[in-house]
Amino acid sequence: MRSSVFLYPWDVVGDPAAAARIADLGVGQVTLASAYHSTRALTPRHPRHRIVTAEHAAVLYPPDPARWAGRALAPRAQTWVEGDDPYQEASCALAAAGIEVHSWVVLAHDSRLGAEHPGTSVVNAYGDRYPWAPCIARPAVRAYLVELAAEAAARPGARGVELESCGWYGFAHLHAHDKVAGVGLGDAAQYLMSLCFCADCRTGYGDEGCDPGELAAAVRSALEPAWSGSGSAEAGREGVEKLLGPRLADASLRWRVRAARAFQESVVAAVRAAAPPGFQVLLHADPIPYRTGANVGVDPDHVLTVADGVVLPCTGPDAVREAVLGPFAGRAGVLAANFGVVTAMGGSPRTLERDAAHAASLGADQLRLYHAGLASGPDLESVAAALSRLG
Repeated sequence: MRSSVFLYPWDVVGDPAAAARIADLGVGQVTLASAYHSTRALTPRHPRHRIVTAEHAAVLYPPDPARWAGRALAPRAQTWVEGDDPYQEASCALAAAGIEVHSWVVLAHDSRLGAEHPGTSVVNAYGDRYPWAPCIARPAVRAYLVELAAEAAARPGARGVELESCGWYGFAHLHAHDKVAGVGLGDAAQYLMSLCFCADCRTGYGDEGCDPGELAAAVRSALEPAWSGSGSAEAGREGVEKLLGPRLADASLRWRVRAARAFQESVVAAVRAAAPPGFQVLLHADPIPYRTGANVGVDPDHVLTVADGVVLPCTGPDAVREAVLGPFAGRAGVLAANFGVVTAMGGSPRTLERDAAHAASLGADQLRLYHAGLASGPDLESVAAALSRLG
C-alpha cells in the first residue's frame, strides 16, 4: 500500500535532517501543507525551535499579487516560518530525498476570514455566527475558495493535492479554549447546530420547498430539551428526522448536498485547470452526506465522478473503518485510509500494521499517517516498523 505522512513546511525548513528522517520511515509520499488554518504545533525534533504558532489561516507560499489584485477576499501569507516560500523550500528538500510531494489545502475553515469579513460566515438558527466556518453557499466565499484551491494545490513540483474541508464546516471546531462540552450534543444535534441561515442559505432552503423561518424555528424547538436537560443523543439520519421531522430534514439536506456538490465540482475543476496532466486530486471525506468538518460529508456515488479518490478517517475500532470504507467498496478511485499515529492525540501507531491490514481488506489501497511532524520518537519508530512489515 502506498503510504504518505502529513507534514507542515516548518517541520522541514531549518532542519537539514528532516527529509532523510521522513524517508527512513519507509513512505514514498508527503502530504505537505500549502494552505492551512491557525494552529499551535509542537516540533519535537527541530534543531532550532519546539513550538510554532500559526496565528491565522494562511498560505505557506507567496500568493500571486496579480491573481488577487482587486479582490475583497484574498489569502494572507504566513509570517512564522523563515524564508519567502517555506512550502517550496520544504518540497524541494523532500524531493531531493526521493519523496513525492502532494499539497495539502484546507479550504472552508478560516477564523481570520470570519473575523475580517463577518458576512462570509455560517449563521446558525439562533443568529450566532461561526467565524471559523465560511459558508460555501455564498458566491463571494465560493469564488474565493475556488481560486485559493487552484493556487495552493498546483504548487511547483507537486504531483497531487488533498483537499480538506472542501464542503460544509459547522459547529464542531475545537476552537481556541473551547467551552462547549457542558451539554452533550450527538451526531444529529451537531447537524442542526451546523445548519446555516445566511441569506443565501435561506434562499436555498426556499428553492427546496422549505420555509427557512419554519426550519430555523424547528431547529430551536428540537434543541430546547437539550439545553434544559442533559443534551441530545440522537444520531444518524434517523436521529435528524426525529428532531426535525422527515420533511424538513429532507429539504435541508437536499439544499446542503446541492451546494456542496457544486462547490466541490468547481474546486476540482479549477485545480485541474491550473495543474499539469496526471495531477491527482483527493478529498478528505466522510460517506455520510450531512457530516461537516475537515472530513466533509459526501455521496460516494458522486464524489468519485469528480475527484480521483478520497481520504477517509480510519483511526479507532474496526467498526469505524467498516463504517467509512464500506460505502466505497467496489468503486473505482483512490481509497486512502487515514490513521492518527500520534499516541498523545488519540492515534494508535502500535496497532498500525493490524489496522492497515483491516483497512486493506475493506478496499483501502493507500495509507495516510497523521502526523509525522507532531509524533514522538517512539511513535515514529512504531510507524517505521509497521511500514517495513507491510511492504
